[in-house]
Amino acid sequence: MSIEEIRNYCLALPYAEETMPFDDTTIVYKVGGRWFAVVDIEDNRHVVVKADPDLAIELRDLHPEVTAAWHFNKRHWNAVRLDGDLAESFIYEQVLNSYLLVIRKNVTPKAYRLEIEAAARNYLESQTR
Repeated sequence: MSIEEIRNYCLALPYAEETMPFDDTTIVYKVGGRWFAVVDIEDNRHVVVKADPDLAIELRDLHPEVTAAWHFNKRHWNAVRLDGDLAESFIYEQVLNSYLLVIRKNVTPKAYRLEIEAAARNYLESQTR
């Protein structure tokens, strides 16, 4: 899986935006102003995603391609290998879970969070049809 595929998926999610806050190689994907995915253009072997702390550890135990994210809070962020044996659907699921977690836990004010949640629900329903 390529970072271009990750990019396309992230930007297809409602209210998602792409930023480069540090340099011209680190791309941060945000929803409601909060990070949900990070990729490095030069070291394009991983996507960094947020995860529920208990699930983050469980995923690391189950999949050698999932590790604690370097330079991130190890309790909340995983690095998911793009060039390993993980199915693309699994990788997309981790990105989506991160996106939804960030909306639920980090986006304020409440009215904006509800607006994004409704758009995300509509998007997900359209994808399952």
